[in-house]
Amino acid sequence: MKKQILVTGGTGFIGSHTSVELLEKGYEIIIADSLINSEITVLDGIKAITGKEAIFEKIDLADREKTLALFKKYPEIDAVIHFAAYKAVGESVENPLMYYRNNLNSLMNVLEAMKENNVENLVFSSSCTVYGQPEQLPVTEQTPIVKANSPYGNTKQISEEIIFDFVGIAKDIKAIALRYFNPIGAHASALIGELPIGVPNNLVPFITQTAIGIREELKVFGGDYNTPDGSAIRDYIHVVDLAKAHVVAIERLMNNENKQALEFFNLGTGVGVSVLEAIHSFEKVSGQKLKYKIVDRRAGDVEKIWADTSYANQELGWKTELNIDDAMLSAWNWEKQIRNK
Repeated sequence: MKKQILVTGGTGFIGSHTSVELLEKGYEIIIADSLINSEITVLDGIKAITGKEAIFEKIDLADREKTLALFKKYPEIDAVIHFAAYKAVGESVENPLMYYRNNLNSLMNVLEAMKENNVENLVFSSSCTVYGQPEQLPVTEQTPIVKANSPYGNTKQISEEIIFDFVGIAKDIKAIALRYFNPIGAHASALIGELPIGVPNNLVPFITQTAIGIREELKVFGGDYNTPDGSAIRDYIHVVDLAKAHVVAIERLMNNENKQALEFFNLGTGVGVSVLEAIHSFEKVSGQKLKYKIVDRRAGDVEKIWADTSYANQELGWKTELNIDDAMLSAWNWEKQIRNK
């Protein structure tokens, strides 16, 4: 019988790409999403790529009763990949309670439902924001967790603590928290990609929307950082590489290959790229000249961060295969495709 995986937030950016990878590996998936930050049309893209249908449930997982009912409706769930969360750093600074209420309640409801229904495996979508601004780079899994720079980052720290405490008492549940760096790009088919509602909070959709003429100019937040060109440095990882890591992680749990009840892995490329370098990569692969200006730093942003990925490479047998140019070109192809609809 096919293994059944619940993908919460599965119509979102990373969730949709992971759903594709799971379907292509023969899993049956249930996507649970509120559609607050995504579009139902993403399901068409997933089906067009894979030729397979995902079961879809529109649900707000911050609603405990509805979450418990979802698990009762699908008693065959083998594992959960939990993406569902609000994710914009700036918005979390402006509206912290919304972030705490949504991100923490939804996780606790999912964990409670897993325990009630004997679902043993959880992959949690965490973030490198748990490291704040590390004193030493690159970041390893042993890098100390420092006070988060934003309520969003804090919800990821607290979520990891909740899972740690929970698997400690729920002896049969095991989990992997994947701490990702900066996911960008789109599926090579240009049938799914990053689809921000309203003004984008992330760099790459802002780049592509500026290039195609939707935004007048791109704002680069901070030109006076202690970096080679003054702009902030991030570790940009192609979303398809990231999606594949989720499949590896969920299989590690289902095959009982995990070494602890809760494991942590950094998912990045191991290469720090500045915002200006990212812009130049886009200009190179797209042939488009971008209009941008350097403005003040943004609250909640760290100066520079990139991953040491050696632990994930060795333990998971996973590594990135795509680079920033690949990601920028795929993001540009996706942008052109959605505007041509």
